[in-house]
Formats: sequence, C-alpha cells, structure tokens
Amino acid sequence: MNNISRLREKLAKENYCALITSDINRRYFSGMKSSAGAVLIFPEYAYLLIDFRYFEKASEVVTCCETILMKKYYEQIKDLLKKHGTEKIYIESECMTVSEFGSLKEKLSPYEIDASSVLSKAISSVRSVKTASELKKMQIAQNIADGAFTFVTENIIKEGVTERELGRAIDFYMLSNGAEAVSFDTIALSGENTSLPHGVPSERKICRGDFVLMDFGAVYEGYHSDMTRTVCVGNPTDEMKEIYEIVLKAQKTALKKAKAGVVCRELDAAARELIASKGYGESFGHGLGHSVGMEIHESPAANTCDETVLEENMIMTIEPGIYLAKKFGVRIEDCIAITRNGYYNFVTSPKNLMIL
Repeated sequence: MNNISRLREKLAKENYCALITSDINRRYFSGMKSSAGAVLIFPEYAYLLIDFRYFEKASEVVTCCETILMKKYYEQIKDLLKKHGTEKIYIESECMTVSEFGSLKEKLSPYEIDASSVLSKAISSVRSVKTASELKKMQIAQNIADGAFTFVTENIIKEGVTERELGRAIDFYMLSNGAEAVSFDTIALSGENTSLPHGVPSERKICRGDFVLMDFGAVYEGYHSDMTRTVCVGNPTDEMKEIYEIVLKAQKTALKKAKAGVVCRELDAAARELIASKGYGESFGHGLGHSVGMEIHESPAANTCDETVLEENMIMTIEPGIYLAKKFGVRIEDCIAITRNGYYNFVTSPKNLMIL
C-alpha cells in the first residue's frame, strides 16, 4: 500500500479532492522532490500537477499518480474537479498561508474549500507511522551521522579546536559520505556553552576539562537522522561525572519504558521524574523528544502534555538533558523506532562517558 492509499483510508468516503501543495508533503505523496506543483488526490485517482522544470523527470519516476504538465494552474484544477464530479476540496491548513488560501478561494470559486484541520491531521497520522522503506532510509541517514561522530572523536576534538571548526568537520564528513543535506544547523558547543540547549557554535576554543556537546544529523533521500553526544576533553570533575550519569540513567529509564501502547507524556515522565528525584528537575526544561522523518520535528512528541499513544513504527528521539547555567550541560540523544514490545535504536555510537 503506497502513501496515497494510506491517506485515503484516513479521509471520509465522500467524493472529495485532497489538494497537497507543500513541498514536503508533495514529495512524500509523489515520491519526487520539487519546489512547485500540487498533488490532487481523489477517492479513486491521483494526479501530480508539475511545471516544465520537473515534468520530464516526473514522467519517468512518479508511478503513484498521473503526471500532468502545469500550464494554467487553477483552470487545470477546476477541470479535474469537474471531471471527477467533486465539489469539496480539502487543503493543508497547517501549511498554507493566508495569502495562498485567499487566492485559492477566489480562483476556485464556487467550489467548497475545507480549511479545517481534516487533511493536515490525516497527513500527520499517515506520516507518523513509518513504512519499511522509510525506516531503511532513516537507518542509512543515521549510519552517516554515526560515522561523523566516530570521525570527529578520533581526529578532530582536541584542545584548541573551535566550536565552529568542529561543527564544520561534522557537516563536511556527512556531506562527503552520502548525506544530501544536514538535518539542521549542527550544534557543536564546549565548556560553559554546553549549558545552552540550542546554542550556536562560536569561535570559543575547546579547553582541557571541557564537556563538548554535539547535536546533529544527516538527510538521506529526504529522511533525517538526529543524535546528540556529550564527551569530555581531559578528566571531568566529580560534578560533571555525576550529572552525566544522571542524564544517562534518565535516558535508559525512558528507553526501557518505550513500546507500543505507551502514552507519549508517560515516556517523558519516566526521564523527568528520575532527573527531578536527583534535584535537577528545574535544569531539564525541554521535552524528552519528538518524532523525526522527512522533517526534523514531526508528530507526535514526548513531552508533558502529548496524549498520543505510541504505535509500532512511530519514531521518537529520547534526549534528556541537564543544563547548569554558566557551568556546563549534558544531553544524550538516541532516535528510536517503536516496536510492539520495545524499540529499535537507529544510533550505534557509544553512550558511556567518553574521555578524549
């Protein structure tokens, strides 16, 4: 069953048209990356409306829907609506701008445009459960990131190297070893800067006794990986070792709880309660994790309020952290796929405190 068929199962059985225009979702349902166009999904038919720049390629590779050369966008949509006797159009309310919606409403009048969350929720539901093909791509993306971690710990991280140099080395390795892009702006921090959960790499040089925190990922065929590791250059203090072990224990506690049927907020609570019991509850201010796929942040999320029940093949990052302002911070992150009785961990890099 392809992604279009999976979406149809989530939508009403009435005669409708799902109009998909966002770049990510258009790629998800058509299987081809492009910067313009639309996928139109009807109960029995699907079309990719694409412009001249992509038409030849789309005609060769897109197999799940009929490819149509886009010439007069709104008129062609109207023609397809008329052909299928459709009067109701679902749109991606979470992706479409007010301006785009206004143009659509004006140009496609008198057709009814459903601007509710029906389509966006259906798409999110489909995308939240990964197929075998998606899982394979995510594993390849993670393998690239794991390779980058091994490379920089063996060759780059040492006294005198700046955070920016480290970040560039991580990115260069991934882009030179199969990544089509990096998952997000790589975080590479050292010393007191590690207390900033999403700090930006600077010209600060790594010093002996520093924690070095790296949060990064690779993109492979549209799918992201995500991992965080914290290592130490030289001998850590007793406090640093204590905090690291608390974070590691919190992560292992959450991982032990992860499986199909668990509510997302309960997964978050497993790690949060462990950290709070050690007196550092106020120093863990972000959610435990989030789903990953064609975007680095997808639904559901493991935080204090997400009531989603985890299903097999949902993805979740498990990334507890403790951040002590002006001193240091520790975060350890794995990306996992939920299974019936537990989880599969994409990340293979070691987690015990690494002293370089």
